[in-house]
Amino acid sequence: MTKKEIVKTISDEIGMTQLKTKEIVQKTFDAIVRTLVEERRIELRNFGVFEVKKRAARKARNPRTGERVDVEAKFVVTFKPGKEMEEQVRQLEVQENARLTQQSQPPSAPYSTPISTPETNPPANPSI
Repeated sequence: MTKKEIVKTISDEIGMTQLKTKEIVQKTFDAIVRTLVEERRIELRNFGVFEVKKRAARKARNPRTGERVDVEAKFVVTFKPGKEMEEQVRQLEVQENARLTQQSQPPSAPYSTPISTPETNPPANPSI
């Protein structure tokens, strides 16, 4: 989903113009980035926690050439989802597993009426 799609969805839900909604969404993103730069952490209740962490310098390998390269230490943004988000994502996994299980089962035979045969349905009066 893109920012444009988020703006359209919110705009449709609350009945505000897309232009005004886009401004609010952008201001929200700007506030998150500003807080991360200034305080290195922002907690959004029922959503999650963004945090700036310093990643140590390390040795890596260029995947094309296989050559070893030094990667300098750098700051990265991490995200830890909140409980509600974790639970909803877990439900997605449960739904996917159920769908895969259902696909792997052989299709059931269509319902049919059993055909009577003399062996299964003997005559009511055998003396006739």
